[in-house]
Amino acid sequence: MPDASTRINIRCTVLGLLACLCLLAGPAHCTEKLPVAASFSILADLVSVVGGDRVSVSSLVGPDEDAHVFEPRPAHAKQILRSRMLVINGMGFEPWAVKLAKSAGFEGSTVLASAGVRARAFTGQDASAEKGHDHDHADPHAWQNPVNVMQYVRNIAAALSKIDPAGADSYAANRDAYLKELTELDNWIDTQFSAVPAARRKMITSHDAFGYFAARYRLRVLAAQGVSTESAASAKQIGELVRQIKRENIRTVFLENMSETRLITQIGKDTGATIGGTLYIDALSKPDQPGATYLQMMRHNVTLIVQSMRAL
Repeated sequence: MPDASTRINIRCTVLGLLACLCLLAGPAHCTEKLPVAASFSILADLVSVVGGDRVSVSSLVGPDEDAHVFEPRPAHAKQILRSRMLVINGMGFEPWAVKLAKSAGFEGSTVLASAGVRARAFTGQDASAEKGHDHDHADPHAWQNPVNVMQYVRNIAAALSKIDPAGADSYAANRDAYLKELTELDNWIDTQFSAVPAARRKMITSHDAFGYFAARYRLRVLAAQGVSTESAASAKQIGELVRQIKRENIRTVFLENMSETRLITQIGKDTGATIGGTLYIDALSKPDQPGATYLQMMRHNVTLIVQSMRAL
């Protein structure tokens, strides 16, 4: 049996080998992951992609949940306090997140993912524009344009690198790989819609969340509600929309995964339009559904929308 001195030497050797293996494996495997909170599921996915195995991401508003009407609970304040960084969309999308962080005494970094993105302003010509919406006449749904998401990704990578300088190279590599995928996504979407005659590029959704998407890919979008699901469409607005759908012979309407379905279903009945399926707008789907990541969400949405336009 080895004497005490020999056992100590063996233990030191083993510990030294483990330390070397840890260094070779990289800091992410040797230290606790960086805890990050995101305001809603789409942002959480972007942070997960950029952060890779160096971060642990939680979403305040989960899959299939509506950030417009979200009401934080004490558990969400604790969720923020456990995080080193809070990522929000901004543009008036989730004012509750800033208030929650402040009331909880959050001292970490708050990152505005949309910083540098040019906001789309609503005008009187928007089909669903209405007075009193809570977004200061700015459309917060900038992620519906993949080019804007490229800016989100750059902002997230820069913020993570600032908090975790040791992971800067990893974040940069993940950023660049994801930017390539987003570019491919943008090109694919453009190709899909380019094959549809301009006169057929029109669609109906529950609320007005496709402004950036429509501008990017040259579509016309009508919606039953305004930019926020908090605002209910008036009988007059619904009547005008029904007449417009009939006049323009739009044959398909879409549901949303995080919105009430009764209104758009009734509009479908009133106009004779069929339900074209469920789109993922302000929230990702659960893992077993087709919108579990941002890339999957966009490809699913575009596939359904293009199918409906070709059927007109």
